[in-house]
Amino acid sequence: MASPVVYGPNFSTYVRATRLTLAEKPAPYQLVEIAFMQGAHKQDDFLKRNPFGKVPAFEHDGVRLYETSAIIRYIDRSFGGAKLQPSDGKQLAKMDQVISIVDSFAYGAIIGKLVWQRIVTPMTGGTPDEAVVKEALPTIRICLSEFERILGESQWFGGPSLSLGDLHLAPVFAYMVNTPESADLMKPHGKLAQWWERMSARDSMAKTQPKFG
Repeated sequence: MASPVVYGPNFSTYVRATRLTLAEKPAPYQLVEIAFMQGAHKQDDFLKRNPFGKVPAFEHDGVRLYETSAIIRYIDRSFGGAKLQPSDGKQLAKMDQVISIVDSFAYGAIIGKLVWQRIVTPMTGGTPDEAVVKEALPTIRICLSEFERILGESQWFGGPSLSLGDLHLAPVFAYMVNTPESADLMKPHGKLAQWWERMSARDSMAKTQPKFG
């Protein structure tokens, strides 16, 4: 069986979530870099893989997929190794909820606004828009509060074992903690901070560290 191929820039949070899932199984894969900042994801070659122009796109054994939540579930179902979805229905629902919160709320506020203004804009020679940062903070606070509530007393977002929920959220956290607002945002969330300490120490995180330039 051929190894899967992931199409997208290594610095994308969603590409990293896919790579984390493959690393945790573990399963070998090929990463095909896409020149995202130059708009390659909007060009015809990539649009054949994902007509919405979003990353990543994914191929394996004749299957072509996009949408990260579908890709990572496919990986967990299709490859041997670690089971990354809990068998308990309640824990599985919590995992699904975390993935949905990331997609619906956390990514847009944390990455699309806070991280973009604090990290990406300065990297490209621009000046952060403080109004955009301020606008994002209330939603980010709600997201962090809900992540902590859902985590509860568990070690992971699937209960006692690492799950796709952890792998979906971790790349977003990895950028957020490098913003000046992070310390204040995380101050009320000790359990979430402990989760991040465990998550960031995993070998899969080191193997998928983004590279710029």
